Amino acid sequence: MTNSAQPPEAGRPTANAMRRALRRARDGVALDVSEAAVLLQARGEDLDDLTASAARVRDAGLAAAGRPGVITYSKSVFIPLTRLCRDKCHYCTFATVPGKLRRDGHGMFMSPDEVLDIARRGAAMGCKEALITLGDKPEDRWPEAREWLEAEGYDDTIAYVRAISIRILEETGLLPHLNPGVMTWTDFQRLKPVAPSMGMMLETTSERLWSEPGQPHYGSPDKEPAVRLRVLEDAGRSSVPFTSGLLIGIGETYEERADSLFALRRVARSYHGIQELIIQNFRAKPDTAMRGMPDAEIDDLVATIAVARHIMGPAGNIQAPPNLIAGEYERLIGAGIDDWGGVSPVTIDHVNPEKPWPQVEELAERSAAAGFRLAERLCVYPEFVQRGEPWLDPRLLPHLRALADPETGLARPDAVVEGHPWQEPDEGYVASSGRTDLHATIDTTGRTSDRRDDFDEVYGDWEALREQAAPGMVPSRIDGDVRAALKQAADDPTKLTDDEALALLHADGPALDALCAVADDIRKTVNGDDVTYIVTRNINFTNVCYTGCRFCAFAQRRTDADAYTLSLDQVADRAAQAWDVGAVEVCMQGGIHPDLPGSAYFDIARAVKERVPGMHVHAFSPMEVVNGATRTGLSIREWLTAAKEAGLDSIPGTAAEILDDEVRWILTKGKLPTATWIEVIKTAHELGIRSSSTMMYGHVDQPRHWLGHFRTLAAVQQSALSHDVGGFTEFVTLPFIHTNAPVYLAGIARPGPTTRDNRAVTAMARVLLHPYIPNIQTSWVKLGQEGAAEMLRSGANDLGGTLMEETISRMAGSSYGSYRSVEDLVAIAEAAGRPAKPRTTLYGEVPEERQRAAAASDGHLPELLPLVD
Repeated sequence: MTNSAQPPEAGRPTANAMRRALRRARDGVALDVSEAAVLLQARGEDLDDLTASAARVRDAGLAAAGRPGVITYSKSVFIPLTRLCRDKCHYCTFATVPGKLRRDGHGMFMSPDEVLDIARRGAAMGCKEALITLGDKPEDRWPEAREWLEAEGYDDTIAYVRAISIRILEETGLLPHLNPGVMTWTDFQRLKPVAPSMGMMLETTSERLWSEPGQPHYGSPDKEPAVRLRVLEDAGRSSVPFTSGLLIGIGETYEERADSLFALRRVARSYHGIQELIIQNFRAKPDTAMRGMPDAEIDDLVATIAVARHIMGPAGNIQAPPNLIAGEYERLIGAGIDDWGGVSPVTIDHVNPEKPWPQVEELAERSAAAGFRLAERLCVYPEFVQRGEPWLDPRLLPHLRALADPETGLARPDAVVEGHPWQEPDEGYVASSGRTDLHATIDTTGRTSDRRDDFDEVYGDWEALREQAAPGMVPSRIDGDVRAALKQAADDPTKLTDDEALALLHADGPALDALCAVADDIRKTVNGDDVTYIVTRNINFTNVCYTGCRFCAFAQRRTDADAYTLSLDQVADRAAQAWDVGAVEVCMQGGIHPDLPGSAYFDIARAVKERVPGMHVHAFSPMEVVNGATRTGLSIREWLTAAKEAGLDSIPGTAAEILDDEVRWILTKGKLPTATWIEVIKTAHELGIRSSSTMMYGHVDQPRHWLGHFRTLAAVQQSALSHDVGGFTEFVTLPFIHTNAPVYLAGIARPGPTTRDNRAVTAMARVLLHPYIPNIQTSWVKLGQEGAAEMLRSGANDLGGTLMEETISRMAGSSYGSYRSVEDLVAIAEAAGRPAKPRTTLYGEVPEERQRAAAASDGHLPELLPLVD
């Protein structure tokens, strides 16, 4: 490892390079990485020039935020929940080993009593933040940590963090700010309801400092830069106000440091969720591998703060820990900081125990000497307090309102810090509200407007997204041997190579006709000539959702004109109405409504089964399953088991979109990642809960993404069949409806798939999913009668359902209505030259009684709608 905290390469920038970079900074011109690396080396008069321009940027930002001349801090307690860690950072004295904890009389984790004692003392002294810091996933390395968690009844460290956060909220009134290290997307869903903010230092993007033996992060799996950047992005996708930053002087080059700052800027720009950057200077500590390295110099810290300010801009919040700066308060304020971070009158800085916090009074005096008034904030920055949802979970709002000034979002000086109840809403399912007749009036009155009025904010930064999506805007074409691929598909489609499959996915003209003929031959062998359909009713029980899917025109805020939520009685009434006209299934999905408890899904299934015991309940996408599980604190398996007991029979395999995160993170801001979708589906299958499978295509995707999607579905189904469970019932093609989709209105997505795309996807679904998934469904809602008939000639064997109501596609702009009678579906089959046959959800025979009820009401169904409240 390098033995100097200075960048290892020799040579300073030329005077011309420095002058040019300083001029661009003064003029407010956007810097690039090389210019930033030059400015990081500014010293003397050059550094004075740099800090002066950075301070002007900071001042402009404070004025725009409505707090000119204010520098903030958070009055906090530091709670080291566990000092065990699976990483081995060479500069760290926080992490320790089980034997040392035992010798010092400590447990593997702090007990709840120990935590609450600190929190109560903090509350008594006016603290409002509980900074919970701990090592990364200690149970993965230390059996003693795993044993402690198991003995206390926790599945993992995150479960304990969640539980202790709830107790802090309820018993002390402090707001938890969580630093549990590397987190998954699912971890964020579990913790967001119990903490208004979280954090994790990026430290550096230098791969070298992680991958090379002897470097400071070598042997620490959680310090891989790509892993840490993924955490920052998952925080943004989950709308979690997040703190991050750099640790400078650990052997990184100036270029690497500049790259790290631009990586943080990219995440901040994409999601608007980075609430502050901490610029922390390395301080060597005894008994560490880096004890001989010199501390990062104060000039280095000042220059980095100034460059960070220029890169993050006036809206960024920049912090420097006041206990690590050797009294140089005025210099750091002059460099562009606007925050001092957490300061505790109760606890030490457990990461830097040799450096005591300054007294708040001293901090105020030193800030005033530089012309700034010190003001207390909460752990979550005022901007996010004022934004509210989706950044703040509704269960935290009473706790925040008790401490926050409603005008400024800062801490209220006279606030009484005391506990308030935290709980899932226990009044049960929410009452009916809003435009509950939307399922009917969407076909008459239509939607109120083509977009929400928060269009420019809620989905992230459109310009950053446009750059990310550019490679997928125009599908690339490839040259392949289509003739050989067609022969292989006809002989044995299971042996198609990826190159052959891609050639077929790009097929057009006579080659596409031949492909569809091959697919149709496979369909005839597997399914015969019958075109199946199901008499079903869609019930979208709410469209209130804050997930931020950029393809979705269905989601609304509570206050939007088109927002609605059905009551349990209304859901049950619609199910009973469907049964009366011959339905065998209700398909129920809804938005991720922040006020619905995780148990609401059980209530919905139970309400239908109690009213109509014979109805098959096909409900709750994998996204809803994860939402229910994280809200209730149950595992996915436990939640699905409870849902099954409440009446759930099968789940829709929606929320898949494209099972490739490269595409998913363009299409959606906050939906579950591919791995979690697969986990939910596999768990459902293992529990005997079958599912459909889907793919939405024709937006920012390419044929290679379709191929990967098909391969993933085939692998999941092979796994199910190998465990003797049914798995997927069918695959459903979902052409992207672009008209009102935000990602299209922003000029990013294509205007849906072409007819060629639809035929190729349908045919290749038949080819690539054979023999694992026997049923291929086409969507009359999205393609219309003629389009659906064409897909029946291209390998599809199923038309889906009568639906009775369909809001999601219609809100997106589909022009094919919300209902098709049985006679209509039979006509589509006849247009393809085939007979039609009713089916159940699991493709079984429909009882005669159900068929008679459907026939008796066929063609009269629209008269029953809308439902009269």
